[in-house]
Amino acid sequence: MITEKLGELLTNVAKTCGYDDTFTVILSNRPELCDYQSDTAFQLAKKYHKAPMMIGTEIVDALKKIDNFESYFKEVSFAAPGFINMSLSDTFIKEKLVDMMNHEKFHLKQPEQVKTFVLDYGGPNVAKPLHVGHMRTAIVGESIKRIINYVGHKTISDVHLGDYGLQIGQVIYGVLKDKKDINDITLEYLEDIYPKMSALCKEDDEIKEKCAAITKSLQDGDPTYRELWKVILEISGNDIKRLYHYLDVSFDLWQGESDAYKYIAPTEEILHEKGLIEDSEGAKVVEVKSEEDTKEVPPLIWQKSNGAYLYGTTDLATIYEREHRFHPDYICYVVDNRQNLHFEQVFRVAKKAGITDANLEFLGYGTVNGEDGKPYKTRSGNTPKLDGLFEQTKEIFLSKKEENKEKDEEDIRKIVNAILKFADLQNSRERDYIFDIHKFSNTVGKTGPYILYTYLRIDKILKQVEVPTSLSSQIYNETDRNLRLKLLELDKVILAAFEDRKPNYIADYIYQLSDLANSFYQNNHLANLEDQTKKNDWLYVLTLTNKVLKEMLFLIGIEIPTFM
Repeated sequence: MITEKLGELLTNVAKTCGYDDTFTVILSNRPELCDYQSDTAFQLAKKYHKAPMMIGTEIVDALKKIDNFESYFKEVSFAAPGFINMSLSDTFIKEKLVDMMNHEKFHLKQPEQVKTFVLDYGGPNVAKPLHVGHMRTAIVGESIKRIINYVGHKTISDVHLGDYGLQIGQVIYGVLKDKKDINDITLEYLEDIYPKMSALCKEDDEIKEKCAAITKSLQDGDPTYRELWKVILEISGNDIKRLYHYLDVSFDLWQGESDAYKYIAPTEEILHEKGLIEDSEGAKVVEVKSEEDTKEVPPLIWQKSNGAYLYGTTDLATIYEREHRFHPDYICYVVDNRQNLHFEQVFRVAKKAGITDANLEFLGYGTVNGEDGKPYKTRSGNTPKLDGLFEQTKEIFLSKKEENKEKDEEDIRKIVNAILKFADLQNSRERDYIFDIHKFSNTVGKTGPYILYTYLRIDKILKQVEVPTSLSSQIYNETDRNLRLKLLELDKVILAAFEDRKPNYIADYIYQLSDLANSFYQNNHLANLEDQTKKNDWLYVLTLTNKVLKEMLFLIGIEIPTFM
């Protein structure tokens, strides 16, 4: 990264002045003054008992005397009370852009040691229709996966279906109650029967107990229930796969709670060996509270008094499985913020029992809200199904231009995805956001269509010319310089998105780059340009811009259509 390179340079120069410390360089928050800056003079002032101005001025003077100063800098200065301000030379900018163009992944620094990440995202319950909440975990998780892979690490993604819990018992009860032939069970029937049975269980404790008993018998291997379960799983699972395919979201593993059951016994054995399982009113629990807790953290219920297992049990058994199968360095869960306490319990038990050596990460996400600030609902008061959301977005987009209706269906799918994904991923994952489909569908502003429009606009220019293979050392105006400097930020943005597991860093960068590219296009008229060197330079910069845009759009799961 440029910040690292400049930091190293300042550190070495400072040593010649008698100051032994590592300099930190950041992007300037005052771009009109400089490109990069360092405030390390403040740290040195405390260490060496000198005024920051004295130290900073001394280092700037020494920096200006190095042999290759002009190859790095256009200008370096000290600004009170303690900042070293640096503006890059045209030559340095040119060399870095050429380096980006000529190397895979724009010469992004690869890790010294490849780590293995198991990513758990998606997590829909079988027999329930996917809704807008499932969209968020899917697209956030998919983007995090792509970012991790891009920086050079290995990922194993698991959808981890909810396929063995009470909802399955409720559906099976409904099927038996309706005397439904197994061959007549359809997706429509499943989507209808589950909410009916769920509501009935809330009203009738006896039926609730019957559903719980069916769930327990299923988990114990009852052949009749297992046959029904397999049919329900196939029908619902195929529809889940269809919807994720529409979103261009994929998984290495299509496992679920049911797959964890064979690992419950060896996990329980470890808990017993460690003396962690306690009896509590007929149930088995594991205490997880600690002296440092400021809030109450209740024990994890390992097994209910009726012998049934809960999510905590299967989640721990799944961690056991992942440790023994993959030996991961990280196990990450992209789940709703409201599950924070549950995973805190699970993680504490896993570490207390020594079930895994992996780092366990809770990557929580906020809710998708309506204008009222509450979780997004349809006019009828229901959480919108993904199918309906896709169709609504498609209709809004098609209504904007009559000619859109004649376009290829695959292109329209890509645009729908761009609308929905960019709307979500421009927000920090842990925050709630207001869902405004009309705003997100606009071709102006911070939207997916605006980004696609920018890319296709540049692409059209480039298809009409021969792309240059070289770049001169000259920068011609402010819009030119701003675009080039933004390109140089790329590696910093990617690595930050990886470290923090936050795709919104990438989305923000894409928007900023697109905005600068549009400003560049409007201010520099390529078509009428007679200066061939200048024209080639600008075509080179635009080529790199679109190359960056395409790869960064891939990282947030957005595909490029043929029109916009």
